[in-house]
Amino acid sequence: MPPIPVDLPLAVDRAAPVSLTVQLGDRLRAAIRGGTLKPGERLPSTRALARQLAVSRTVVTEAYQQLYAEGWIEGRHGSGTYVADLDLSWHGPAAEPAGATRGRPVTRRAGAATAPDGGPLIDLRPGRPWVRDYDEAAWRRAWRQAADLPPGDDPDPYGLPRLREALAVHLRRTRGVPAGPENVMVTRGTGNGLDLLAATVLRSGDRAGVEDPGWRRARTILRARGAAIVPCPVDADGVLVDGLPEDLGLLYTTPAHQYPLGGRLPIARRERLLAWARRSGAFVVEDDYDAEFRYDVAPLPALYGLDPDQVVLLGTLSKSLSPDIGVGWLVASPGLLDAVARTREDLTDRTGGPAQQAVTVLLERGDLDRHLRRMRLEYARRRAALVAALGSRVTGDTAGLHVMVGLPEHRVGPLVEAARARGVLLDTTDRHHHGPPGRHGLVIGYGSASLAQVRAGAAILARLLGPGLADGAE
Repeated sequence: MPPIPVDLPLAVDRAAPVSLTVQLGDRLRAAIRGGTLKPGERLPSTRALARQLAVSRTVVTEAYQQLYAEGWIEGRHGSGTYVADLDLSWHGPAAEPAGATRGRPVTRRAGAATAPDGGPLIDLRPGRPWVRDYDEAAWRRAWRQAADLPPGDDPDPYGLPRLREALAVHLRRTRGVPAGPENVMVTRGTGNGLDLLAATVLRSGDRAGVEDPGWRRARTILRARGAAIVPCPVDADGVLVDGLPEDLGLLYTTPAHQYPLGGRLPIARRERLLAWARRSGAFVVEDDYDAEFRYDVAPLPALYGLDPDQVVLLGTLSKSLSPDIGVGWLVASPGLLDAVARTREDLTDRTGGPAQQAVTVLLERGDLDRHLRRMRLEYARRRAALVAALGSRVTGDTAGLHVMVGLPEHRVGPLVEAARARGVLLDTTDRHHHGPPGRHGLVIGYGSASLAQVRAGAAILARLLGPGLADGAE
């Protein structure tokens, strides 16, 4: 049962010069700061509190929205509104002017590192999603149904048939992928799919292309399978096709949202890439990274749909749902998929049955689609906060959970250290290069930080960049 909402002894003054919304927000902040409202306690619904105060529901809704934006409270899907788990050791005087927001709390995360001043760090590094806002009822239902099934004794290397069918439908509807269940293998994620493919199609010493800069774990996986890594340059739109070597066994690429620069591969370049693949015989390994989250632009169709024989599509639920669930997919021609399945059996590699069953339920009931729609709106708010604070210097913001800010090389290191001294963790492009960095700047993630943290971190970064750099000047 959800916690019973606290009975708040609140009042507002209609004769006061301050609006009812601001008054209510101030009283709730004071109650949280003073300990009357404690972390984890459930607040009354907007309807109930409006009735108690004899005000319109809009007054309460707007006050709650402001407190949510500042990080004082948090919503739990289908469960209500709760006081956030806060670090209030920083706050100054208990009383602030009506409507003041200068003392914004920082939400704690279990196990989070601390800033030099003892407060929690704001982690703006890329690579992790927000996992705290999910439909608890749908999640419990999916795992309960998975637990009702008996354990299997002979794992299918292709994955559960029901899940393969559900994934095929999902990919056709959301990515325009013309695939049936015979094209889909259930994996443990993108890395697992890439490893299985490499073990199937590459021999020791074969050359494998990887975007530079690009996902460093792809280099690690391919190198572990004996491949000779060939760095392939990228620009603001993605991998540069002209000049690709003709002797590659495969090319790993992120055309939907290049990691880490953030570009998306234009149609004309996609067609040239596929023509190169057919001419050279190389497989194009399409990591459909960040394709679920797009802003302001329509999604381009997956490369796989343009040439299912030459392209292998990799995907995962690690960004759209949770890294902890360990379910992804590999989409390929039936013949190649059969070869990968044989490799998988030889390696005794498998995806856990209960996780597959739970994901099947989430897909079949539409719960995953609803979660994605909700998170697109949430991530769009955080992305907008970053763009508003950092100005035109931001690039790669049309999709995904990170943006790029280019900087002169000599500015990057000192700026990262200065940000950390102020409690903000940042990533740089340097570690994503195969060799000496050719591009310099910051890779700023907004997936795992709350909206309030993103705003606070972006404000700190904007001050460190200065007005010129924040607007794009070097």
